[in-house]
Amino acid sequence: MATPQSQRVTVELLGKEHEFSCPEGQEKALVDAAQHLNDLVEQMKQRSAVRNEQKALLMAALHLSHELLEVKSQQAKQEQQHDSLIDKLSQHLDP
Repeated sequence: MATPQSQRVTVELLGKEHEFSCPEGQEKALVDAAQHLNDLVEQMKQRSAVRNEQKALLMAALHLSHELLEVKSQQAKQEQQHDSLIDKLSQHLDP
């Protein structure tokens, strides 16, 4: 079995360059994620009295974590609804 190739990608976070390893073909996704995080940190700094980049970074991480949990919760509800509909359809289709 071949092992996936990884690439070294340099991104800027909080005004500093950082190098990360990522799977080949995912370089743009990593750069986009870093840009999204930078944008969110700037929003946190503008919306609040926080000027400390580390604190703004923590606020951005909490915000992203909250969004992720919300999406997962909504997805779980949709899956339950789909399962329920499938069960109802199966009951009507069974002789």
